[in-house]
Amino acid sequence: MSTILHSTPSLFRVPQEALEHIAFFAATDCFLGPPSGILPLIGLSRSIYTALSVSTNPFLYARIFAHKFDTASAIRRLGPDAVTAAAMAEELQRRSVALKRFRHRLDSKGDAPTQIVADLLWVAYLMIIESDGKNERQLREYANINHWLKEYWFDGAGASRALDVIHRTNAWPEKSDCMAIALWLFWLLLRPDEYMRDDTLFRDATGILKVIALGAHKYPACYPDWQEYLPKNFRCQPTSIRHYSTNLKVVAPAPAAPAILAYLTLVNSINMSWGTTNYMKPIFPPVEVDTSLRMSSEWEADWARITSLANPKGALSGQPSGSFTPGSLEGVWEGIFTYTEFTSYAALLSGAPPSVLYRSLVAQHRQTIKLQEWHLVEDEDEVTSCKTRPLRSGNPCRGYVPDDVKVHVVADILELTEAGESEPLIYRSWSSIKRADVPVKVRDTFLTGQGHSAWGQFSMVGRVRPCDGFISLSKEYTDGNRGKWLYRAYMVGNAHGSLSGRWRDTLSPAHVQGYEGTWVASRRR
Repeated sequence: MSTILHSTPSLFRVPQEALEHIAFFAATDCFLGPPSGILPLIGLSRSIYTALSVSTNPFLYARIFAHKFDTASAIRRLGPDAVTAAAMAEELQRRSVALKRFRHRLDSKGDAPTQIVADLLWVAYLMIIESDGKNERQLREYANINHWLKEYWFDGAGASRALDVIHRTNAWPEKSDCMAIALWLFWLLLRPDEYMRDDTLFRDATGILKVIALGAHKYPACYPDWQEYLPKNFRCQPTSIRHYSTNLKVVAPAPAAPAILAYLTLVNSINMSWGTTNYMKPIFPPVEVDTSLRMSSEWEADWARITSLANPKGALSGQPSGSFTPGSLEGVWEGIFTYTEFTSYAALLSGAPPSVLYRSLVAQHRQTIKLQEWHLVEDEDEVTSCKTRPLRSGNPCRGYVPDDVKVHVVADILELTEAGESEPLIYRSWSSIKRADVPVKVRDTFLTGQGHSAWGQFSMVGRVRPCDGFISLSKEYTDGNRGKWLYRAYMVGNAHGSLSGRWRDTLSPAHVQGYEGTWVASRRR
């Protein structure tokens, strides 16, 4: 009998390498969710726990992490030295906790601790902008994050308190980092059909989004303030979050762009009797929300924006931060602009509550824009000189273009002649830069364009702000009767991205709140 016992195979005598293989397959047998399949194995004995614990065997958990989550974008952005085995093991634990909290809808309702909610939302946001497919599956299919977001935003007891604040106290929802990140997650994960099947949910969702999207005097479209092309100071307080094994300083993205995209997408997806609603009939297809097209490369500029703005010294330097991808605006864009009744908007600027905006009619018109990018460039090995000095900062109500600058286009060259200067600044077209196929450093981006809407033909000039990639365009109708308007936006995404922002009247001085509306556009396919 003793001989039989001694010859029985024992897991305790399995070589370390084989034990790790067993552990890996146990942890990854189910792709979705935390690696809970490994728990029974490491609980068998103290020796097995020691051999397979996170602290003693981070390489095992790094393999598990790489199986369940995307890593290429993190390595690309943080650098390989920051995405070590120990860092991936740490991130695996952090994401496992977050996914379970989302799945069980913890912290989505009631008075959840702000820091816990903020940590959860940052984990999810970074997962999405690093996703090449795996991360999004974990959030959608295991964590059911869309259900969590619906409760957070549209439940009467939701942790955002948005529905309760608007309907019970007729006050504006609080602007916060959590609110901004939750809006971005809502847009990045939005599936409009989920809101078409429930009239109450649709009404609550579009109502809250409408207040934030159109409430320009309450919810900013950008950081820093749009009036400054080269900010002199930066008042946003960076947040420190743990990402992999790095204490990362970030600034939460501004809330307007995702609210505008989500609101107009839902409103333009509606299918109900128009006699029972205060929305004007949609005249333009919804913005593209096919997330299968969105890989992590879509979000390089968004990543650069939240990280570069956390470094005030760099953000205030006037150097491009990587928050805009040269060439991404070139081409034809189709979209809509919306506006509310002027008297209603004037009432808002005079202190009216959100119920005025909630009940306001919103009109929308199509427009088509053709944009051309012009870049001030230097060769990568060229020392910065006066020849590559960018155009000086100009009128914020004219797209940061100085009022006295003369603009002259000659083939692939844009000449900008400033008042008092005999020699023009030379900007090259994006198409000529691509044809040359020579590495260059972009110092400044100038924009020209033309287009048409229901109001007539128009021309555009503007610039891209270097610190955050904020796009500002002065729009002037050619017949002269429709006046000048300022169109400002962020590019949300890249190859499959959209422009999302607000227009503004130019009669009001930049330091005074003016009449504003929203606009979105997608690249013509």
